[in-house]
Amino acid sequence: MGCGNFFFTILITFSVALITYNILISANAPLKQEFPGPSRSSSSIHVDPIIKMPMDGSRGRDSSKRLFHTAVTASDSVYNTWQCRIMYYWFKKFKNGPNSEMGGFTRILHSGKPDKFMDEIPTFVAQPLPAGVDQGYIVLNRPWAFVQWLKQADIKEDYILMAEPDHIIVKPIPNLSKEGLGAAFPFFYIEPKKYEAVLRKFFPEENGLITNIDPIGNSPVIVGKESLKKIAPTWMNISLAMKKDPEADKAFGWVLEMYAYAVASATHGVGNILYKDFMIQPPWDKEVGKKLIIHYTYGCDYNMKGELTYGKIGEWRFDKRSYEHTVPPRNLALPPPGVPESVVTLVKMVNEATANLPNWLS
Repeated sequence: MGCGNFFFTILITFSVALITYNILISANAPLKQEFPGPSRSSSSIHVDPIIKMPMDGSRGRDSSKRLFHTAVTASDSVYNTWQCRIMYYWFKKFKNGPNSEMGGFTRILHSGKPDKFMDEIPTFVAQPLPAGVDQGYIVLNRPWAFVQWLKQADIKEDYILMAEPDHIIVKPIPNLSKEGLGAAFPFFYIEPKKYEAVLRKFFPEENGLITNIDPIGNSPVIVGKESLKKIAPTWMNISLAMKKDPEADKAFGWVLEMYAYAVASATHGVGNILYKDFMIQPPWDKEVGKKLIIHYTYGCDYNMKGELTYGKIGEWRFDKRSYEHTVPPRNLALPPPGVPESVVTLVKMVNEATANLPNWLS
């Protein structure tokens, strides 16, 4: 037992040293050294995973289906945890529905230690970045967590859906990727052409046109597993380098890691089908329609006439940020008449999940 603990400590120390070295050289090294390609990834990083509840439902399924594995990164905060529980509830509801190619599910928990929901949600425990490396931008743990998971976990499916805790699946999801291309939701605020001067630090001209960088983040994205294994280390290194670059950090702000994924995908020649029906984002998107996911990143504020009061706390509201330190109560009040279908559906789905999840308020 003592030898095992010593060996584990050596592995963690080596991983921390490797990341630290990567960051130190990023300010001075030539671009090609800074961002490793497929043959020079973080393949030497070894962190013992902790995995519970492996999903085996994808085995024995129709072999004609191109199953994908859904992966969600999260911290162990109350805020991330209640969202993950709701997300996984609806994943299970739709997994075996018509046209579904949904395989297994993993919450990649980058807290470095198990939590009390390991037996409820299939979970891989990843190590967080060393203290101070994220510079207060906790999202930098996401690519590092994916690097560890892809290296250590036994993933049966050939494709990966990268999702987020604040996603609610509203329909069975087919595999939207094809012919070596990923499938991704296009974000209007990811504008590679606008920021070409900054992005060329990380995507030099010899890599191709700036328009090769798709207007996407890392989620929602369905991509081939082998492609993601190449992309993830580059995504991690570009994220760290962008955060250390004052110009890039200022330009990209809270979406920096999204730009980093888009650049990494382009660097490895993985293009993406831009699929607008992948998800909606209430309150701006008003109807669910054919969409597959509700992303509740924005607050929904309305007066009792059903009028949006965005930017001002409404008489009725649902905002995930209201529940950063406590879970939302069961049976949230439904919106007043006149509020768009997307918002009503969101609240009803949150209510159904919380009504059925055990020990919700504990």
